Amino acid sequence: MKKILGILGVILFIGFFAYKFFVGFYNTAIDYQENAKNAWSKVESAYQRRADLIPNLVETVKGYAKHEKETLEAVIKARATATQMKIDPANITPEQLAKFQQAQQGLGGALSRLLVTVEKYPELKADKHFLELQSQLEGTENRIKVERDRYNDAVTHYNKYIRKFPGNLLAGLFGFNQMARFESEKGAEKAPKVKF
Repeated sequence: MKKILGILGVILFIGFFAYKFFVGFYNTAIDYQENAKNAWSKVESAYQRRADLIPNLVETVKGYAKHEKETLEAVIKARATATQMKIDPANITPEQLAKFQQAQQGLGGALSRLLVTVEKYPELKADKHFLELQSQLEGTENRIKVERDRYNDAVTHYNKYIRKFPGNLLAGLFGFNQMARFESEKGAEKAPKVKF
């Protein structure tokens, strides 16, 4: 009888240890994955803030630069494209992230062209409302960068956890897949040429 109780005790101990191991891995992976999803929502929020500022900026510029219709329409179109792009943070693939980045870069390029156009209108550059919007836009661009970095940090933490042994064996069992990171756009490693 003592042998049976001893064997049963060992089996229960091993079972309890295995249970704690599997549950511990699973719950920690969920925590890291949710942190990455939360970081993604902050990235989207920062981009949405930029998109929300654009209509006010366009209206302000429109009052001064009536014949810059093409530039203003390009900004509005780029904003519409960028705000339509939605990604499920649980299933972010590098391809989806590349499409998202492309839409956001299109909006950034249109905004840059708009701000270059503004240089032709000194009275607009001195407008208090325009200066405030421009300042908010610059601050938002900084927020976007910070939130993208935080998202990459959270994804790196999660990806490391599910790729290290023995987590890599359990990740497939529980359906945990790597998440995609933001990467710099192609050509960003080259310094821009400045000509005077």
